[in-house]
Amino acid sequence: MSALRVVPAYRHGRERLYVCRPDGSNVAWYDRETGRVNLLGEDSRDDVLQALKPFLTGPVTVGPPPVPTPAELARLTLHPDDDLAPNRPGEALLVALDRDPGPTHRLRPDPRRRALAAEETVGTALDGLEGAGWHTLHSIALPGGDRIHHLLLGPGGLYAVHALYARKARVLIADPMVTVGRRETEPLLRRLRSVADRASYALTAEVRPVLALAGPAELTVTAPPRAVRILQDTELAGLARFGGVLKPADVEALHGMARDRNTWGRV
Repeated sequence: MSALRVVPAYRHGRERLYVCRPDGSNVAWYDRETGRVNLLGEDSRDDVLQALKPFLTGPVTVGPPPVPTPAELARLTLHPDDDLAPNRPGEALLVALDRDPGPTHRLRPDPRRRALAAEETVGTALDGLEGAGWHTLHSIALPGGDRIHHLLLGPGGLYAVHALYARKARVLIADPMVTVGRRETEPLLRRLRSVADRASYALTAEVRPVLALAGPAELTVTAPPRAVRILQDTELAGLARFGGVLKPADVEALHGMARDRNTWGRV
């Protein structure tokens, strides 16, 4: 076999390098994240490895594609428009700002950009938990205009994480009220509990609310809030220490359900 070419592509948020014949048909693909070369035919092994040689980093496993699990098969049947996994942190805000950037000159910063900065900061921290049995989905729209900023799923359970911009500001929390700097006080914790309850209903599993503060200068909590965990963005990695709630198969099944947009249309 000769004239094989390597074509990069992204599937389900992962980079893959496909090895193709001149007619465009695939003979193999290399998954950088898992370090595996998946062969569609053993007779092409030497030619595939030669074509991929400039792209391979470190040791790799070579063999036929692994048999997909039931959860993976369910994900593969998702229409791309219904798959929430590719959503970026703050996806809804990014789309809104792209459609309507607002005036070039403003007396005050656009609050959407502050909210986006918070979701990107928190989303990056949560994405860092991937690979330890955890998954994160971003910007899940709910009927009626509510939105789950981030849904974290892993061995320690399910968390609906709300990102709040608080850069260099004092934050006062008196359940259910939250005050950030000189901004208007709002009953944010009540809304977070409601959103988590809706997520629990959709997934038929307990989802716990988390308020993630992005960059506060000072945090004052008058009393432990009911059923809501309060964390700064620098503390989110600590969620990975929790375990013993869900088995790996349960995490994968719930992740497959949660990434389907249709799951959220009935809550």
